[in-house]
Amino acid sequence: MNRLTNPEPVLHYISEYNSKRQIGNLPPAEERHDIMTIEEQIDVRMKEAAKKRDAVTLSTLRMVKAALHNKQIELRKKLDDKDVLQVLSSLVKQHKDSINQFEQGGRSDLVTKEKAELFVINEYMPDEMSEEEIKREIDRVIEEVGAAGPRDMGKVMKALMPVITGKADGKVVSEMVKAALTS
Repeated sequence: MNRLTNPEPVLHYISEYNSKRQIGNLPPAEERHDIMTIEEQIDVRMKEAAKKRDAVTLSTLRMVKAALHNKQIELRKKLDDKDVLQVLSSLVKQHKDSINQFEQGGRSDLVTKEKAELFVINEYMPDEMSEEEIKREIDRVIEEVGAAGPRDMGKVMKALMPVITGKADGKVVSEMVKAALTS
């Protein structure tokens, strides 16, 4: 029999491999949110939502996984947490824009749906930076880059965005950088 019709050799290999691994006393994956990647956390949450038959959470996380998969194909590499945060940030921005559009169009049903999806996505986003924290970070980067005026805004934003991605709205940060460089 070949391997496809007789799974015993594969199962034997897996059990032998698992017995040789030195895992230590790690808790189950569901309890390791501090050492799990964001993608792993999403996978765990997706399984929980499926078991609980939570349709909103499940569909939202499937949408997030699809966006992550598309980004992975685009970059042609496995995504790290920084890449995942960029994708999640763009999804948050899209949902906020959709909420505004639906409110203007009087579609309260779609506003409710978008807000529910936004709530699920925001669970994986880091805490928002306060305006004071953003100002401190901008001042640090301006000093680090040696920016002298508004024409150095690109240099400042390039150095600043990796630090604040997912923690602050890029449009607000851009306005704050512009104000800091003109004063």
